[in-house]
Amino acid sequence: MKIVTYNVNGLRQRVAQFGSLPKLLNSFDADLICLQETKLRRQELTADLAIADGYESFFSCTRTSDKGRTGYSGVATFCRVKSAISSVEVALPIAAEEGFTGLLACSRKDEAASVAEGLEEFSREELLKVDGEGRCIITDHGHFVLFNLYGPRAGDGDADRILFKLNFFKVLEKRWESLLQQGRRILVVGDLNIAPCAIDRCDAGPDFEKNQFRTWFRSMLVESGGRFFDVFRAKNPNRKDAFTCWPSNTGAEQFNYGTRIDHILSAGPCLHEEHDVEGHNLVTCHVKECDILTEYKRWKPGNTPRWNGGWSTKLEGSDHAPVYTFLVDIPDVSEHSTPPLAARYLPMVHGLQQTLVSVLMRRQAAKQVKSHVVSGSFSDGSTIISGGCSHGVKRSMANSDVPGIDMSCCSSDLDSENPTLNVGGRSEDISEESARNTTIAFHKEHVSSLPNKVTRKKARKSQQLSLRSFFQKSPNLDNDIDNSATDISTSQACVLNSNNPSQEAPVMDDCRCSAMQNETNEISSSQGQEELDCGCSPKKNDTNGTVYSQGQEERDGSCYLEKLKNNDALLEWQRIQQLMQNSIPLCKGHREPCVSRVVKKPGPTFGHRFYVCARAEGPSSNPEANCGYFRWASMKCRAK
Repeated sequence: MKIVTYNVNGLRQRVAQFGSLPKLLNSFDADLICLQETKLRRQELTADLAIADGYESFFSCTRTSDKGRTGYSGVATFCRVKSAISSVEVALPIAAEEGFTGLLACSRKDEAASVAEGLEEFSREELLKVDGEGRCIITDHGHFVLFNLYGPRAGDGDADRILFKLNFFKVLEKRWESLLQQGRRILVVGDLNIAPCAIDRCDAGPDFEKNQFRTWFRSMLVESGGRFFDVFRAKNPNRKDAFTCWPSNTGAEQFNYGTRIDHILSAGPCLHEEHDVEGHNLVTCHVKECDILTEYKRWKPGNTPRWNGGWSTKLEGSDHAPVYTFLVDIPDVSEHSTPPLAARYLPMVHGLQQTLVSVLMRRQAAKQVKSHVVSGSFSDGSTIISGGCSHGVKRSMANSDVPGIDMSCCSSDLDSENPTLNVGGRSEDISEESARNTTIAFHKEHVSSLPNKVTRKKARKSQQLSLRSFFQKSPNLDNDIDNSATDISTSQACVLNSNNPSQEAPVMDDCRCSAMQNETNEISSSQGQEELDCGCSPKKNDTNGTVYSQGQEERDGSCYLEKLKNNDALLEWQRIQQLMQNSIPLCKGHREPCVSRVVKKPGPTFGHRFYVCARAEGPSSNPEANCGYFRWASMKCRAK
């Protein structure tokens, strides 16, 4: 049986890197794959991220939003099985539990949720706090209990996170002790965010091992009288430079300048009948090998060095490397099925698996709703008003956008003999006689030039403006304004003056309406042509030949000034770029341009910029590595 632990630094990113979830999982060729830092919220667990053929998966996601962070941790365990029902495979767990306190196994509203055995001394609030960040999944495989862990990170000056980390491992240790007292075997895998010894850190100083978390870690090991084996060190006791994590912003992977914080621990007797014999334990009897899968590192031999143009090259992969172990002589277990915690039973995943019948029924229902809406709009929102024109105008009053008339207040009842027209909040009865003396004419061109609000919003959202467009004058702007003004004046001549209902509106026949419309279109088109001519070509006069209008001269002057401004802006930007290039210092070790960085750690220098050597971080004995040059970008920061 092969077990792999891997901090993926975002499951969605790793799936995209490999093309699909099955390809990512199959690349390990392992029976149990434990992933940390999935960065997924519960509602983001879709089938493409949680379900893969031949695997059963179990997830734990962040349940809190401390400091505004959501989806920043999370763990997942994938079990490769041949059958999810009535299986005797060890890889398929007999039971599964989210978290390690026992409180997440039940609903949050269930006040009767039982605390895990051995944790009775802690309050319910303390347990929910340490177990609320989605950092543990427990799967019981019969012969052993597997803990998939993502240990919290705590900076030196962050007192709150240091306290949280202490409580996290304190509660966890109590849970382990309880299981060991019951005679269970335990495997702990994952990113614990602890490098136990100086050999596990590239730049370990003399006080490195005095850290309280490293002291606690070593106290758990057999060498210090504890119950756990560090499986990697048990198989590779003296290997140096065996690291699993590298800083992603310094290029430290190139010189293997990192730390070992991804671990596989084991505790408990072996599976043999004579397991009480001295020297018999889970590691000695069943662990064949344990190593680091360095082929998953982001930086690979042959990549362009970062200081020779490689900074622009995006390195795919996590800042961690997987660790694996291979177990032997593990017998089958009794027949069992997939535990209910599996991702296949989650509503957000199970709901995405639709049948063909449900899809067809949903489409049929959508068509029925659409037909009902269309028929309802004609029966409730359409109005026919006849007058002097030979053809009546039929349109939806609710969807029209006519100046001077509030169409939201208009209504009509086709079943009644005298329709009612509500104008400005007043209700007017339109009799047959008054309808003859009243005409509301809608020009086809005018209606088409007034899109509804929804269309205008969609058009506004679909326009992708460039920076250059803000500095260019559209030649069609004046033309559009003139056309719209002409259309409005034309429509005002044909639209009923609703503010004075006692005044009789003029009646126009079809000939006058069409003649006025044609005349208006000719005027607007001629004006638009003049505007276009002024923008790009000289205006031709039948009597005086080619002349320039006053407006054309003004536009030529504005275009010239605009070109001067653009040239000045371009020259200024080039000057700034050259100044910035000249202000970048050269590192003293290699005489190469430095790279700028910004302080992100809270403190008096937060947000300030500084320069460092551009080369990848590495051991000081290597002349090709970072020389350690540092300089503040501002003299004020240097004074501090």
